Amino acid sequence: MQTETSASPLVVFRTGFGLMMLVGIVRFWAYGWIDKLYIQPDFHFSYRYFEWVRPLGQFTYLLFLVAGLAALCIMIGYRYRLAMVAFFLSFTYIELMDKTTYLNHYYFISLFSLLLCFIPIPAGWAGARGCKVDRGYIRVLQVFVAVVYCYAGLAKLNSDWLLEAQPLAIWLPAKYSVPLLGDLLQQRWVHYAFAWGGAAYDLAIPFLLWWRPTRVLAFVLVVVFHVLTRVLFPIGMFPYIMIVSALIFFGPEVHDRILGGLAQIGGGWDQRFRDGGRGPTQGVGGRVAITGILAFHLLFPLRHLLHSGEVFWTEAGYRFSWRVMLMEKAGVATFTVRDRASERRVVVDNREFLTVFQEKQMATQPDFLLQYAHYLADHFRQRGFAEPAVYVDSYVALNGRLSQRYVNPKIDLAAVDTDTPVTQWLMPFNDTIYEL
Repeated sequence: MQTETSASPLVVFRTGFGLMMLVGIVRFWAYGWIDKLYIQPDFHFSYRYFEWVRPLGQFTYLLFLVAGLAALCIMIGYRYRLAMVAFFLSFTYIELMDKTTYLNHYYFISLFSLLLCFIPIPAGWAGARGCKVDRGYIRVLQVFVAVVYCYAGLAKLNSDWLLEAQPLAIWLPAKYSVPLLGDLLQQRWVHYAFAWGGAAYDLAIPFLLWWRPTRVLAFVLVVVFHVLTRVLFPIGMFPYIMIVSALIFFGPEVHDRILGGLAQIGGGWDQRFRDGGRGPTQGVGGRVAITGILAFHLLFPLRHLLHSGEVFWTEAGYRFSWRVMLMEKAGVATFTVRDRASERRVVVDNREFLTVFQEKQMATQPDFLLQYAHYLADHFRQRGFAEPAVYVDSYVALNGRLSQRYVNPKIDLAAVDTDTPVTQWLMPFNDTIYEL
């Protein structure tokens, strides 16, 4: 059985991935988000076990510069292995600086770039066209992309999404100004069509891309679906990243034509492998690492099964599980700090410590609420409170339901350990969301 194939699909993927990352970094910088999200705030919500990852002040710009230069090197194939490692480390550090900015596709990029550190891809464009690689590496990338779609589709098989078309029924009517579609998006049947169509798309598209007779049609669906989601929702570079990722399912003949065009643009500067040669190889250690990353990719999204309570309410295991655009939560949280020793009491103005964006995220996510409460306890302890206790009066509305009390107002959050299950200090969810 032939195990080698053209390296062209990997080279095209490497080029597209590097381009998307470079555009994303430049876009983030140009919009002023580095300063707004990482330098201006005095307080940052850190991930558990990564509390040591903090913004670097003005040196944060240098971190983004490293990521951008690494992405450029990945795109053109210059010192690919070193560039990919540098990109993974710098981008992941950026992602971990503040979980307020968490997005599914940031996690996608971090995990994917870690995987790519172990995928041997020839450098350049022109010289790489004749290289051969183990076809298993192409399969690995296809499986990685397919897992994302399948988990996203399975997560949509819940009663809120399928029976109530939530949260699309909240979001789509607000898009009345979209040309041609604005009036249509007010119709209830359209909300259901988007909900059921989105679930069917996520579950079917990997298999349609894998099967050669439906591959071209599937790619057209990928483009239409992701362009439409980009028009309707502010989700940044994710649609374009998924469009580029879908190219990995095409055969070498398609990628050879793409590389031919890139080679003409490059003018042959990148000749570094002879036609018919073999691309870089990977040892046993690299293959073990690839297997471990794929296993993590498959298992980590299932960790919510280890927790009790409604995952939409507790959010235990919600992040990093490809639950894409399934939830609309709005809330308000008012904190009171009381000194048990003196009975002094202060009602906290959240804007004194948080940005508007941070406050919005904090009000509906349990780990944010607990981390902020501990921060307030430390802050007021430094201001003379001998035994600060922190209570929160909070209400949250989930997917169009009436708001209900979120945190037990009688519990001192400053005394709650991060290991304590959230169900012990959150109020119970007064409804049921049925999932597959």
